[in-house]
This record gives sequence, structure tokens and C-alpha cells, in this order.
Amino acid sequence: ILRRNSQSLRKNMTKEERRLWYDFLKVYPVQFKRQYPVGCYIVDFYCFRAKLVLELDGSQHCEASAVEYDHKRTAFLRQQGLLVLRFSNRDIMERFRSVCETIDTTVRGRLSG
Repeated sequence: ILRRNSQSLRKNMTKEERRLWYDFLKVYPVQFKRQYPVGCYIVDFYCFRAKLVLELDGSQHCEASAVEYDHKRTAFLRQQGLLVLRFSNRDIMERFRSVCETIDTTVRGRLSG
């Protein structure tokens, strides 16, 4: 089921996910996977080498139930030894260069450390 869901999510990415994928991550020298299953969750973007998860959050992530779910999910991912970076959809649309720089700095730091 997770595999089918992740395939569907890849086909139906949000415009912000598409922008980050096609304008940065797809050609980034360290490989990222999109809509990748980790445990019982599907993360937006995953870099195995850097043990890094990128999550893009729309406005629905501000609702109380979503905040609680995201907290639980992040705790699980951290238990797996993964670092989770969260960006809002607004960050992607208004601060794209800064988001890309943050991702690059984080990946480089995790690979060198």
C-alpha cells in the first residue's frame, strides 16, 4: 500500500514539490528520492547518503491535528537517525534560493561530519 501511495504522490506532486524537484533536487549531485517510504510514513524527499528528509508544509500543517501528527512523525524519523528539514510552501515560492542554500549546506555538513 505504501508503495502504491508513494507512486500516486509522485504523479500528483504539488507545484511547490515540483519546483523543488525539477529546479534543484533532480540535478543535485547527491541523490534525493521523492515521495519515499520510511517506516510507515512517506516523506516528501529523502537523501540516503546524508540521512536527510525534506518536508514541504502547506497551510493544512498548521491545524492542531496536523501539528500533532507531524511531531509524532518527526520523532519517528529522528529515531531512525534522520534529520528532518521543514519548509513551508511559501518558503519555496518566495525564498527558493535560500531554501536551496540551506539544503546544500545541510547535505555538505552531514556528508563531511
